[in-house]
Amino acid sequence: MSVTYDDSVGVEVSSDSFWEVGNYKRTVKRIDDGHRLCSDLMNCLHERARIEKAYAQQLTEWARRWRQLVEKGPQYGTVEKAWMAFMSEAERVSELHLEVKASLMNDDFEKIKNWQKEAFHKQMMGGFKETKEAEDGFRKAQKPWAKKLKEVEAAKKAHHAACKEEKLAISREANSKADPSLNPEQLKKLQDKIEKCKQDVLKTKEKYEKSLKELDQGTPQYMENMEQVFEQCQQFEEKRLRFLREVLLEVQKHLDLSNVAGYKAIYHDLEQSIRAADAVEDLRWFRANHGPGMAMNWPQFEEWSADLNRTLSRREKKKATDGVTLTGINQTGDQSLPSKPSSVSSYEKTQSYPTDWSDDESNNPFSSTDANGDSNPFDDDATSGTEVRVRALYDYEGQEHDELSFKAGDELTKMEDEDEQGWCKGRLDNGQVGLYPANYVEAIQ
Repeated sequence: MSVTYDDSVGVEVSSDSFWEVGNYKRTVKRIDDGHRLCSDLMNCLHERARIEKAYAQQLTEWARRWRQLVEKGPQYGTVEKAWMAFMSEAERVSELHLEVKASLMNDDFEKIKNWQKEAFHKQMMGGFKETKEAEDGFRKAQKPWAKKLKEVEAAKKAHHAACKEEKLAISREANSKADPSLNPEQLKKLQDKIEKCKQDVLKTKEKYEKSLKELDQGTPQYMENMEQVFEQCQQFEEKRLRFLREVLLEVQKHLDLSNVAGYKAIYHDLEQSIRAADAVEDLRWFRANHGPGMAMNWPQFEEWSADLNRTLSRREKKKATDGVTLTGINQTGDQSLPSKPSSVSSYEKTQSYPTDWSDDESNNPFSSTDANGDSNPFDDDATSGTEVRVRALYDYEGQEHDELSFKAGDELTKMEDEDEQGWCKGRLDNGQVGLYPANYVEAIQ
């Protein structure tokens, strides 16, 4: 919108729209989330297989834990509801056959793992090929428009500065008339200054309007290019959503082993919940809330305001309002601590999955020594205080210079409780201090 020059004009706050520079990163992040969700589902099925051995008691505990994990995870929409249906089923089932364990691990687990490997291709320098392609596509589509936007901001700043200078010159000339000590030559200089300032205002205004017009002309092409890359991301996500729906249906068939009328009713309800999953509806929701369907306050001409001590650029405004969120975005890929995984349900940073599954829980990368499953590696570290001795449940290789490395069974000292991102500070017996995933260790009783 066009803003008339007025002393009451305030500072515009940038929107959170998909069309803003850099806001495509939420769509790019969804690709990494898709890989993590495959791992989450594999963890879910693996734990369910263990619970099948213990029948009703462990099955109920599984349903409680996984309901919380799925609710906190990034999965959304009808596919999330279909996943959640398994927890409802588990709460109603009192016992299941041991054959379910073999079906879950040998068929469904392996199918998800193989699909994940085929769909997501890791790069030598870290990250996934699909993520980089989406990032490059969005950056290329946005670069020309972002350049014009920068020119608009520079022209606006120059115009507002000229307006300010003009007003100051007029004020000085008005004050000089009341000063008898000024000679006509000095007064003439002040008047010349006013004339020059007026010319600067006209020139900068013309340049501002011209750059804004060029930005408006480039906006349709910008929107077309951005939407083209977004649709490619939508298609990639649709494959994952449809695959998860198929896998969940297969898991439902493996669980439905009984001919008892009560069991049939349970699995009939479960199937209806899964079949209600609609990838199109999920994609439509994401588009409306995080994609091109979002509203956008397109830049318009704004008059300079004398009340503003300085003019904030769009980038400065963005930092002022969204500083915490934008700080975690790093286009170079050199992530710092805030970008480490924040969900306890996804700890596959260096985790490898077993090819063979057996009753021997020592070979289970996600298992605990508690027969009742109370030491689930996804549960928060309940130990409070400092300087607590803990034992590693799994191998972990530090990915950053401030992370510890250890092997399963190693003992170390926890120095600080788990932070909100799921990391603890600890010290190895050799004196090295660093960070490690909280869910990779357990307190020594």
